[in-house]
Amino acid sequence: MAVTLTSNAASHVQRSLSKRGKGLGLRVGVRTSGCSGLAYKLEFADQVNPGDLEFESHGVKVLVDPKSLQFIDGTELDYTREGLNEGFKFRNPKVKDECGCGESFNVA
Repeated sequence: MAVTLTSNAASHVQRSLSKRGKGLGLRVGVRTSGCSGLAYKLEFADQVNPGDLEFESHGVKVLVDPKSLQFIDGTELDYTREGLNEGFKFRNPKVKDECGCGESFNVA
């Protein structure tokens, strides 16, 4: 069981935490949303919540709540730049279908 970051993603998170001046890592989860059912959520983690599962990837702490882990276990986050766009890309082996805009997914 794990959620990992590529070296590009880890570098981006480390730079962002440094600019922010606080934080112990990245919190990754899912929420109900969109036409396919689930959407990813990312935020900086300033503390470990009760029940959080902790992973470390390229020196960055990744925190996941137990309910989200069932949908994102095995996911690798990358940080990419394509033309004028940049952002996190989720490589989730559990995804069975995504909506056309790429904002939501399901693991049916």
